[in-house]
Amino acid sequence: MERRDAGNPAPVTPGGGSEERPGSGARVPPLWENWISLVGMILAAASAFAVISLLAMDLFSGLPNPYMGILTYLVAPAFLVAGLLLMGLGAILERRRRLRLAPGEVPRHPVIDFNQERHRRLFVSGGVGAILFLLLTAVGSYRTYHFTESVTFCGQVCHTVMEPEFTAYQASPHARVSCVQCHIGPGAGWFVQSKLSGTYQVYATLRNIYPRPIPTPIKNLRPAQETCEQCHWPNKFFGNVERVNDHFFSDSANTPWTIRLLMKIGGGDPALGRAGGIHWHMNIANRVEYIATDPARQVIPWVRVTDADGNVTVYRSRQDPIPLEDLERYEIRVMDCIDCHNRPSHIYQAPSRAVNLALSTGRISRDLPYIKRTARALLTAEYATTEEALARIADSLRAEYAGFPEPGLVEEAVAALQNIYRTNFFPRMGVNWRVYPSNVGHTIFPGCYRCHDGQHVSEDGRIITHDCNACHVIIAQGTGPSAETISPQGLEFRHPIDIGDLWKMVNCAECHTGG
Repeated sequence: MERRDAGNPAPVTPGGGSEERPGSGARVPPLWENWISLVGMILAAASAFAVISLLAMDLFSGLPNPYMGILTYLVAPAFLVAGLLLMGLGAILERRRRLRLAPGEVPRHPVIDFNQERHRRLFVSGGVGAILFLLLTAVGSYRTYHFTESVTFCGQVCHTVMEPEFTAYQASPHARVSCVQCHIGPGAGWFVQSKLSGTYQVYATLRNIYPRPIPTPIKNLRPAQETCEQCHWPNKFFGNVERVNDHFFSDSANTPWTIRLLMKIGGGDPALGRAGGIHWHMNIANRVEYIATDPARQVIPWVRVTDADGNVTVYRSRQDPIPLEDLERYEIRVMDCIDCHNRPSHIYQAPSRAVNLALSTGRISRDLPYIKRTARALLTAEYATTEEALARIADSLRAEYAGFPEPGLVEEAVAALQNIYRTNFFPRMGVNWRVYPSNVGHTIFPGCYRCHDGQHVSEDGRIITHDCNACHVIIAQGTGPSAETISPQGLEFRHPIDIGDLWKMVNCAECHTGG
């Protein structure tokens, strides 16, 4: 121990240790001996134990759990840091108090003397503790990063808010693609931007001020060329793809009506095939820009096309033109994948389509009279909660078919309709097929007809085509044998119900609402 005159104060060891006053045997208490630091020590010790235990359970359990992840990587570390900060704060306040009461009692800088065994022990234990803390921090930070990028975190942490998106995502074609691959993509810039945006989203969730439903399209979504086209490459898409659409009438027999289409997917690399088809739009040899006058991008009165030779053609809607002097008020957007495939992972099926699919796959039996009409009516009814909807669907179907000779088919229909409702309707968030228009096709929503309605005209009189055969060819349609007879030359569309030529004069979505 360092010797000093009896009148001089004893030094305080680094790290809050204490020394005896020479000659008096008096002990100077360490700086951490105060209520604030002691509370911080208890909090930090308990939190460190919790972090280590939870981290071990998360590493070895193998089962993703959003609540375990929140506790392990967000809550427990926050308490650990808070405890350490309290320890430091208490020591600082205690030092200031001693300086006020007895100036000179506390040295200006820590005194480290390796000739003293106690100093050596404190240094070694402090170094080992710092290394362990840094190691734990590194592992925890790595795991925290991956946890906040996981599907579990995105879809299940904010359970009520993200329930519609997470449920639809699990049944989508992209169910094996993680959320961040589309919503963030690679690179630090978009990662930081997403975290800043996510901070407000967490705040809005905690304050319960988030919108219901969540508005789309997402304004700060990364361009599709940097996300979608990392897997899908329109430049290399060629040929045609057959698509079979099964419809059912709302009659007693639930009569089927099938339309078989040959979709002209197309591509853009002349070395591999003829450029053209649906993917003509995709900025391969052409640049398509447009102005939408509504937030959902369903009304497009202005389109500009630049071809491979640099020729520019502007098309303006005859029905709802934008005055030339007002063009600067609007954002001009470059068309990409998301403008047509705007529901690639969060798909909410309309009742008519969901019931058609259930009938075509046998999950609902066609032997139940008028089941198409009954099911559609039950799905489009208003319910306050999901629980109420499931109960009323079951009670109504059982009452409707109380005397049906095969009750097993009724129960199958109950289960199928409840599943359709559970995966496509979310009353708490105000989500159903109506609030999120799908731009693929043109049956229920304007979709392709936002531009291809025959009303967009250039100054020299050219019109954006309204020809159905530009994108697809009907190779079979009807019921019974006619649905199986293939016509390579293509068929003119025949409406299932005879409405004359009315179908040529109005867009499908003007009559078909999906309900």
